[in-house]
Amino acid sequence: MSGKKKQIPLRISSKLYEEIAAWSEDEFRSINGQIEYLLTEAVKERKKNHKNIELVDEEENSEEK
Repeated sequence: MSGKKKQIPLRISSKLYEEIAAWSEDEFRSINGQIEYLLTEAVKERKKNHKNIELVDEEENSEEK
């Protein structure tokens, strides 16, 4: 996986933001870190349940070789 991180704009409801903020505080993460953690876990779970799905970074890396 590439060490570079992409910056993306993200619009979420105030309610969802508050929920994520509280959750991130419970787990001693920044809000951004919590969102990244949750997305990473969701992708891992989806990949585990659908064995033929590759992560985008893995596809990009295999094309570069």
